[in-house]
Amino acid sequence: MAVRRLAPDNVQPASFAFTPENAAWVEATIAKYPPGKQASAVIPILMRAQEQDGWLTKPAIEWGAAKVDMAMIRVLEIATFYTQFLLAPVGRRAHVQVCGTTPCMLRGSDEIIKVCKNRIHHDPFHVSEDGEFSWEEVECLGACVNAPMVAIGNDTYEDLTPETFTAVIEAIARGDEPNPGPQTSRQGSEPEGGATVLTDPGIYDGSYRVNIAAEPEPAAPSAPAE
Repeated sequence: MAVRRLAPDNVQPASFAFTPENAAWVEATIAKYPPGKQASAVIPILMRAQEQDGWLTKPAIEWGAAKVDMAMIRVLEIATFYTQFLLAPVGRRAHVQVCGTTPCMLRGSDEIIKVCKNRIHHDPFHVSEDGEFSWEEVECLGACVNAPMVAIGNDTYEDLTPETFTAVIEAIARGDEPNPGPQTSRQGSEPEGGATVLTDPGIYDGSYRVNIAAEPEPAAPSAPAE
C-alpha cells in the first residue's frame, strides 16, 4: 500500500474557496451539530471540497480546519487515513481505486493492477498522458465475496478479469456508463454457478420468493380401543 501524503506544493492551488451554493451548504451542515461539536462536520466539509475541485487540496484542508476550529494536524490525520479522500490531482474521467486486500489479491487483483499500469500509468497517483485516468491501490472496499473489484467514483465493479476491467475502462473513455456491480452473469453475491439451495421449483420460484406450503392440519386423535 502507498503512503498517503499531500500532493507537492507545485501542484497545490494558492487558495481555496467554496462556491456560494456550497458555502451555504457548509453553514447548514455545521448547524446540524450542537454547540461545541462543530468538528463533527469536518468529514462532510472535506468531501464537499473534493466534489467541488475534483481532489482534496491543502488549502481546502486548511480552510476546513479553520472553519470547525480544529488543529491542522487533526484534519490531516483524517484526510490521510480515509482513502475516499483524493490528495492529488486525478483523471478527468475516472480515478480507479483497486482493492488489494487479501480476498481480492487471492482472486487476481494483481492482474487488475497490471491493467492500470499498462493502460493508465506505471505508478499510482499519476494521471495518464491524456489526463483522463488515474489509479491507486486501496484497502478493503467491502465487496470481498465479489473479488476482485474496483471503485470508480460512487460505483463498484466486481468479479473482474483483466478483460472485463479493460472493457469498463474503455467504455468510460468513450463517454459511456458501464453497468456497475458484478461483471459476470451472476446477480449480487449469489454463487457463481447459480443457486445451490432452495432449488426445488415447488419451494423456490426463481424470483427470490419462497413458496411455503401451509402446514397440514394435525390428524384428529383416534378413538380409544374398546
